[in-house]
Amino acid sequence: MHNERLTMRPAKAPRYAAPGPMRVVFTDGQGARRAQTFTAPVVIGRGQDCGLRIAHAMVSRHHLALSPEDGTWWIRDLQSSNGTLVGGRVIDRMPVTGETTVQLGADGPVLHLSPPAAPRETRRTVSLEDISKHYFDRQSPDAAGEHTRMIRRAYREQRLKQRRVYAFMLSGVLLLLLMVGGFALFQYWQLEKTRELAKETFYEMKELELHIANLEASIEQDASAAVRARIAESKRLLAGLRERYDAFVQEVQASRIIKFSSEDQIILHMARTFGETELDLPDDFVAEVKRYIRKWQATPRLEHAIRRLHENGYAPIIYRELVAQELPPQFLYLALQESGFRQDAVGPPTRYGHAKGMWQFIPDTARRYGLTPGPLQHLGRYDPEDDRHNVAKATKAAARYLKDIYRTDAQASGLLVMASYNWGEGNIIKRLRKMPENPRERNFWKLLREHKIPKETYDYVFYIFSAAVIGENPRLFGFDFDNPVQGLRQIPAIR
Repeated sequence: MHNERLTMRPAKAPRYAAPGPMRVVFTDGQGARRAQTFTAPVVIGRGQDCGLRIAHAMVSRHHLALSPEDGTWWIRDLQSSNGTLVGGRVIDRMPVTGETTVQLGADGPVLHLSPPAAPRETRRTVSLEDISKHYFDRQSPDAAGEHTRMIRRAYREQRLKQRRVYAFMLSGVLLLLLMVGGFALFQYWQLEKTRELAKETFYEMKELELHIANLEASIEQDASAAVRARIAESKRLLAGLRERYDAFVQEVQASRIIKFSSEDQIILHMARTFGETELDLPDDFVAEVKRYIRKWQATPRLEHAIRRLHENGYAPIIYRELVAQELPPQFLYLALQESGFRQDAVGPPTRYGHAKGMWQFIPDTARRYGLTPGPLQHLGRYDPEDDRHNVAKATKAAARYLKDIYRTDAQASGLLVMASYNWGEGNIIKRLRKMPENPRERNFWKLLREHKIPKETYDYVFYIFSAAVIGENPRLFGFDFDNPVQGLRQIPAIR
């Protein structure tokens, strides 16, 4: 989706005095945080002649200008290559009316602009001090007139009445506060108890899901009626746990004073879809997902890939294979990140060989899941005889591979499955196996806390997750296509 440039023009107005100094906080080429203050127009860019020079690949030689006009500081983009963004939108020109964050290119450096505070209008107000001094200062009654003494007597009597009333009111307020505070404390305790019960139920669900997955995997060796009965009973228990968990979540969310926005609700729903409880997410998770949503909004890549998905009829194929493995159909977006849904995609050379096809299998993994690499497997070229370029075969293999990671190592965490698929078994999975073998201790957040992963893998996970969020309601996020999974739920799964 192409960015829509936001242009703001100043209204006609009389000339104003020059505004105060503009403070700019930025990160220099060595990664140090610096600040500069400007009182005159300044050009910002990576050119040597710029008043504020920022050496960064996303910054144009002359990127933008800051200038005071008619009593206000203005930002003006100097036809930069990567654009000037405010609030995730590309701008041409706009006034700086308050604290403003400016980004030079979608992934470029960030400037924090602090304009001068607007002068406050002051005016003289009538003070009660002089009046109170005249009537109520502690001075000799003989020095005051009859009118003043009468006012003082009335004032003393009124103060005594007010003190009695205030004492009564204060006692009532304190009692009410104690009652309200006690009730609020009880409510909070009940809410926390419900939250903990919900989390406990969630992890019971994850452990039962793993148990079911292992039982289903064992059918290949033991297809007895006893095993099938255990699977059926486990699924019945799982359905009951899911109903119980949903009730707990609804109770917790209904008690919130601040309600979630539509975007936030979709993000939380998608976390649940990929195997994370929405009641135990990191504080900054929603904001981080929204940051990656803005990255998708700044490029047409997502819309082009979804168009390719539909034009080639790939969506039903991918949906069937994922559902056959009882995986969320939103894993479809993993193929988006791998290849943009291109069946002829060929990756760069690696020590493991070229990754090929929509799901970007390397030769060894392809063979393990029943795919035969073609005669051109050692060359960075499309090979029509290579099974990895066969969408139906490769998708079936990818779904089985994802289920194996999901079942054995990622402990039913969709985000760990994504990370493992990207960085490989010799990296993510090796680290996972050092973590406790239960879904409570194996999740993406604990992996980030305990191990360092490449930025490419971190981006990979959040690009897939944010694309899945957008896909639930594309038009809510400004995209002109429909949910790719919508309508596919009626397609019967392959068994």
